[in-house]
Amino acid sequence: MTGWRLAVVAAVVFLAALCGVWAGRMLLPAPKDQSVAIHDFVHDRLDLDDGQKQRLHAMEQRFAIRRAALEATMRQENAQLAAAIRTEHRIGPGVSAAVDASHRTMGTLQKETLAHIFAMRSLLRPQQAAKFDAAITGALTESPR
Repeated sequence: MTGWRLAVVAAVVFLAALCGVWAGRMLLPAPKDQSVAIHDFVHDRLDLDDGQKQRLHAMEQRFAIRRAALEATMRQENAQLAAAIRTEHRIGPGVSAAVDASHRTMGTLQKETLAHIFAMRSLLRPQQAAKFDAAITGALTESPR
């Protein structure tokens, strides 16, 4: 195959790939962040009283600050991992240490998220808690789309 034919074939393949990506994004909905779905569920479907709303709002503000701090730490750890990869070019001590640090922070975020979920649950009346439990279970067991 000559050079110009190869270039034409490569261009057609590239354009077809772009069209496929575009079609996929237009036809398939983006997966919804589960934390947003749970937040919406609690606020929109549990018929919270004013006291519950106030306490929940305060909890959410505190958790948002902590979550942002942990996410900032993870970004820093990702930068450290990138630097270690650039330096070592293998799974060396720097890469391993950076991965371990990142996993510790991710684990902390997961545990603190669960503590936040249980704290929210503690505000609910029994009927609300049953609906909340079902929503949490569904969010954790639902297959990603």
